[in-house]
Amino acid sequence: MTFSSRSFAPLDERSAAPLYRQLYNRVLAAIAAGTLAPGDRLPSARAMAKELGVARGTVELAYSLLTSEGYLLALKQKGTVVNPELRPPAAAATAQPPASDGPEDPDALRRPPQLLPFQLGLPAMDAFPRKIWARLGARYLRGMQPGDLDYPPPLGLPALRSAIASYLQMSRGIACTTQQVFITSGWRSSLSLVAQTLLRNGERAWVEDPGYPVTRQVLRQFGLELEGVAVDAEGMNVEQAIANASAAQVAMVTPGHQSPLSMALSLPRRQLLLDWAASTGAWIVEDDYDSEYRYVGRPLPPLASLDRHGRVLYAGTFSKMLFPGIRLAYLVVPLAQVAAFERVAHALFSGGSPSMTQALVAQFIAEGHFTRHIQRMRRLYNERRALTVGALERSLPKGWHVERSPGGMHLLLRLPQGVSDTLLAEQLLAKGIAVQALSRWHLALPRRSGLLLSFTNCASAAQAEQLGALISEKLSLSPRPLAPAANLLANNREP
Repeated sequence: MTFSSRSFAPLDERSAAPLYRQLYNRVLAAIAAGTLAPGDRLPSARAMAKELGVARGTVELAYSLLTSEGYLLALKQKGTVVNPELRPPAAAATAQPPASDGPEDPDALRRPPQLLPFQLGLPAMDAFPRKIWARLGARYLRGMQPGDLDYPPPLGLPALRSAIASYLQMSRGIACTTQQVFITSGWRSSLSLVAQTLLRNGERAWVEDPGYPVTRQVLRQFGLELEGVAVDAEGMNVEQAIANASAAQVAMVTPGHQSPLSMALSLPRRQLLLDWAASTGAWIVEDDYDSEYRYVGRPLPPLASLDRHGRVLYAGTFSKMLFPGIRLAYLVVPLAQVAAFERVAHALFSGGSPSMTQALVAQFIAEGHFTRHIQRMRRLYNERRALTVGALERSLPKGWHVERSPGGMHLLLRLPQGVSDTLLAEQLLAKGIAVQALSRWHLALPRRSGLLLSFTNCASAAQAEQLGALISEKLSLSPRPLAPAANLLANNREP
């Protein structure tokens, strides 16, 4: 790694310390903090002197002093590097971030700093068609015009909006026009656009319980009051929600594949939810994050395809279908609300992702690569799902059960009575395994206990068996009884 001279602020000529000593101290501090790691290359003395506005001899003197003390090595043509034999300081490796003054956000999901096995929400990175993507990118770059260098359109690239509208009409049965499709940079951005346009501080929102914590986090940021609605084998209990809190202004649902318990919202409840929204003037936000992946039976139609009164806002994402680094999602709004969303998008949003990213996805869809990719991933995920379930069932301790979800990209491990999912998840993370505790996805008590894990990147049975072995090890080596779980998960059989 080359460390840029721009990482250093200008030296202080008014300081009593000589300039070479200031630079010496800064390099030494960067090494101590881990900003400069063993083997990192520093800028040449000439480049550093030019950037800092000092004489070249000043830099050479600082470098010479650090070299004589063993912190740097001069490798002639390879330049000056931090001594590769230096050990990273223990403080830098183990230091924890300072505790915040306020309580931890209960809806914050901690993401590991690097990709780990079984990490939730990740598609199969090894199976993405990188060669096709590179070819589309090269074609775009060769044909770029000056206008392509401008800011992306606030509503999204017209070609991508049109491609998404066509795809949704054909594959999901959603009758929408190009102007109804708004491009965003992810689920947070889509939900923020909805809140800015349609919702007001102090209004009430129905949320699934358990449900996606980020949804609750965003709604709270906009001042909404949350009403948790229990989930059973048919999805969100709409009847109960209407009886308990019919005054809600919005309902947040994942009807295609409930997040995280994986069942689909039954057709009678879909119709009841639509009737409630039409009669009360409320809104329904349908988060259709991974319903393309269904392995048992046929998927039920999206709520948006059944909506006859313009009350459903349909949200989709390319993070699960392509790769998360693309930071690209979309929102389909009712036709009567297009003008209101356009005003907010022009005022508050800057077009989501870069124009090049949007253009590549538009071509990826238009040329049929997207549909073929989804079909390949559906077959691959079905294979990896079966492989992971089989390996876990062979290796897990007695009393554990793997929930066989009919679709999606993750599995749920039921825990036996007396096992804390949060403690076990932390222990597994320390071993390089990223699973999530189901109890953190709950809004209210009682919190059910379980582990959520993705199978999409599990390419071998050995990986899954290693997870089972680690779970057995952690339970047998636990120095004290784990905190009791509140309740076991209710049965959720495949249809």
